[in-house]
Amino acid sequence: ELFEGYYFCQAQREDFFRRAKPYNDHPTIKRMQELAKELGVVLPVSFFEEANNAHYNSVAIIDADGTDLGLYRKSHIPDGPAICWDQWFPEAARAMALQGAEILFYPTAIGSEPQDEGLDSCEHWQRVMQGHAGANVVPLVASNRIGKEIIETEHGKSQITFYGNSFIAGPTGEIVAAANDKDEAVLIAQFDLDKIKSKRSCWGVFRDRRPDLYKVLLTSDGSKTSS
Repeated sequence: ELFEGYYFCQAQREDFFRRAKPYNDHPTIKRMQELAKELGVVLPVSFFEEANNAHYNSVAIIDADGTDLGLYRKSHIPDGPAICWDQWFPEAARAMALQGAEILFYPTAIGSEPQDEGLDSCEHWQRVMQGHAGANVVPLVASNRIGKEIIETEHGKSQITFYGNSFIAGPTGEIVAAANDKDEAVLIAQFDLDKIKSKRSCWGVFRDRRPDLYKVLLTSDGSKTSS
């Protein structure tokens, strides 16, 4: 997530807005288009987007021929394709799968909390996303940062120790490739998407859905009626 530089989101400073660039003709996206075409791979590219007077934490999806397939703007922004905090919401994963996603990608920047350096949510983080993969019968890729970053704020210094542990999960939620918490790594896994599609159909998790019973998901408090 926002891999072009340090993770500035842990602090609120006006000068950080200068890091944003428009989506059209974005230099990093252009470079990644060249790289995707050269290597024949699909790339999700995380960047800080400026759109007139608005700013977004965004991802552009680059196809294997270098074509820019479109833009996604992060939906779940905490106080302070899917991005980071979006990964904790099963509704987002299901929505993508319902629209035909065959692999889920989560560019991430997660580690200790600035207010609690001792908090380690790594295993919880992994289990939640393994659940997304298994519940939707789709592979999942989660890429995270490593190392410690310190940023000056108006209240002093804020720091996050990113716990890495990037991983790839298979369609039943099993981890098939994983990195550690200290070293940069390249993870590779192969999936037969046709076989996975057949498996997904056999499980019936989409066939047997009852959207008429899920209306409470459209409310904030779980009530059966919303105003």
